[in-house]
Amino acid sequence: MPTSTTRASSALPIRLRGVGRHFGERPVLHALDLDVEAGEIIAIVGPSGCGKSTLLRQVGGLDQPDTGTVDIDDSPTRPTDQRCAIAFQEPRLLPWRTLRQNVELGLPKAGKTNQDKTNKDKTNKPDKAAGRARITELLDLVGLGSSAGLRPRQVSGGMAQRASLARALARAPKVLLLDEPFGALDALTRLRMHDLLLDIHRAEPTTVLLVTHDVDEALYLADRIVVLADLSQQEHATAGGAAHADTAAGAPSIQRIVTVPGDRPRDRDDPALAELRLQLLADLGVHRVHAGNTITSTLTATAPATTPAPTHHRTAPDSTETNR
Repeated sequence: MPTSTTRASSALPIRLRGVGRHFGERPVLHALDLDVEAGEIIAIVGPSGCGKSTLLRQVGGLDQPDTGTVDIDDSPTRPTDQRCAIAFQEPRLLPWRTLRQNVELGLPKAGKTNQDKTNKDKTNKPDKAAGRARITELLDLVGLGSSAGLRPRQVSGGMAQRASLARALARAPKVLLLDEPFGALDALTRLRMHDLLLDIHRAEPTTVLLVTHDVDEALYLADRIVVLADLSQQEHATAGGAAHADTAAGAPSIQRIVTVPGDRPRDRDDPALAELRLQLLADLGVHRVHAGNTITSTLTATAPATTPAPTHHRTAPDSTETNR
C-alpha cells in the first residue's frame, strides 16, 4: 500500500487484465493481471528478457498488447499516453542544451485552438510564466538549482540523471515509469538517488513503476515487488514436442508479488528485508551459500518448480553490483 500522500481518488490508477505480448513465436508476457493503487511504488524484477521493459511500454502507450487491456484511471491507455512520463537508464539529455533547457522539454506542449491571436497571447503568457516557475521548482527539488546553466558534458552522471527525472516530472504525470534509471551509476551515487527518488515521491506524489535488476533497490523503494517469470525459459524447461509450447503459453507472467514490510525510508539492515532479499534472489535463480548458513534448504524449497536446478552455486552479488 502507498506510504505517502496520493493525489488520486480511491479508484485504481492502473489496471492490467490478461495482458499478453509475443515477439514472433516468442512469448514475452502472458495472462498478466495487476492492480496498482494510486501513489504506490511498484518494483518489477525478473531475469533478462522476461518482459519488464515491455510491461512499462504497455502502460505508457508505447506498445500495444496482443491480448488484454491496460487502463489508467479506468480509461484505456493511448499511444504515447500523456498521463505517463518515462525515464531511462541513460539520461538522454541533448548535449547542446543546458540542464534547464533539457528539463523544459518535458513541459506539456500548448494545445492548438481556434482562438484569435489576442486571446492566445493572453493565455500563453501565464502558461509560460507557470512553466518557468515549474522548471525552477523541479530543479531545486532535485538539487540542480545552482547548476541549471550547465550543459550535460559539464556535470556528473548522477546530476545528469537528476535532470532526466526532473524532465519526466515537468508535466506532473499521473504515472512515472522508470526503466533501470540508476543502473549506470556508481554505487554511492545510486544510494543517494534512492533517497532523492523518495523525496521526489513525497513532494510530487505519483504512481511509480520501477524496473530494476537490483533486489536491494526494490526492497528499499517499493511498496510491492512484482516478480516476472521468463516464459521462454519455462517453455524450454518443459518436455519437447508441441505440448511444451501449450504448457508455457498457459503460465502467467507474474511469478509472485511480494509486499515489502515497513514504511519508507526503510532501514537497509532490517533483518526482515534481509530474509526477503534471499527469497527474491532465489526466485531469480541466484542462491547464496555461506559456511554455517542454514537457509540453503529454504532457498531451494522456495525456488519455482519450473526453474531448472543450477549446475553450480554462486555468491549473490552485493547490493551495489547486482546485475548492473
